[in-house]
Amino acid sequence: MANSAISMYALSLDQCENAIRLGGNKRTVLVQGHMGTGKSSLLKSLGKAMPNHVLCYFDCTTKDLGDITIPQLQTIDDQGYVRYVTNEELGLHLGKDIILMVDEYGKANPAVKNAMLRLLLEGKMGGYTLTDKSIRFATTNLGAEGVGDMLPPHARNRISVVTLRKSTNMEWIEWGINNNIDHTLLGWCKDNPQLFASFEDVKDPENNQYIFHPKAPRTAFVTPRSLEAASDWLKIRDGMDSVTLTSLLMGTIGERAAMDLMAFVKLSDQLPTLQSIKDDPMNAKVPDSSAGVCMVIYRTLASIERDWVDSWMDYFGRLDKEAQGYFANGVRSPKYNKQNIVMTNKKFTKWALDNNHMFGGDKK
Repeated sequence: MANSAISMYALSLDQCENAIRLGGNKRTVLVQGHMGTGKSSLLKSLGKAMPNHVLCYFDCTTKDLGDITIPQLQTIDDQGYVRYVTNEELGLHLGKDIILMVDEYGKANPAVKNAMLRLLLEGKMGGYTLTDKSIRFATTNLGAEGVGDMLPPHARNRISVVTLRKSTNMEWIEWGINNNIDHTLLGWCKDNPQLFASFEDVKDPENNQYIFHPKAPRTAFVTPRSLEAASDWLKIRDGMDSVTLTSLLMGTIGERAAMDLMAFVKLSDQLPTLQSIKDDPMNAKVPDSSAGVCMVIYRTLASIERDWVDSWMDYFGRLDKEAQGYFANGVRSPKYNKQNIVMTNKKFTKWALDNNHMFGGDKK
């Protein structure tokens, strides 16, 4: 019952960010989640939301007790005393509003965990105190993954622990469109939602050979983090042969995933170029498969500019209604960073009015 409740109330990255932003100056939120699911990206996104704060990152896996505070002899009126100077990575010495991320807290050795507790609970360490507007939070992997993350009861009792749920494939695709992820990879993810499954829902690791499973020794596997790395290799694939690319992908996302993705790469290489769509939208090739059409749509969403929306809309009209719906859903996403470019185009506006049922309206 406890595990099902935790799963039911697991939070998205946006929800974790919001909780930290609203309450991180009073209470420490510890975000626990699967490896590679974006916990470390919270610092960057919080920085965008709070641009006047200084970003500070402290990696517990590389620290011993002596790396946190160092005793320094001071004198006042010929009276000596010891003052503890903190590691500069903690940002306490700055005297400014900061956002402090204590990463991999669960992997820290016991002495480091204990030394960090007062900072996490009260915002104090040594002779330093965080400013009233400073934000602090911590991250750790799930203990069930078996990679050394442990939270002792006395530490849990001092912080608010929330569980980060894994993104769905469509949520990650939405993020990928706005973050320069290779369109071939996005198309593959669209067709393979199992890439984003949790090992906790897979009893037999052979039933999902893409993801990490503590019962299966896999040197590489699919996570949002490894998918982003795979995207980087795909974007420079024109400069390498297929054997090299396959080998790199196998070492990034695993053997099964790499072989499946390479099939999509071959399909992607047969797609119409963006230039052909711009120059001759009524005759540019329309892919035969739904996977190919999805890749064209994701590529367009990521790269479209105002000077060729008209050409795209002419090509777009040749696609089936399901494909048009994928594009419309991408455009209307509040996170889509090219929304204004598309939605102010006259041809798109006319299409939207004619197809308002795709935007939640009723078709007349």
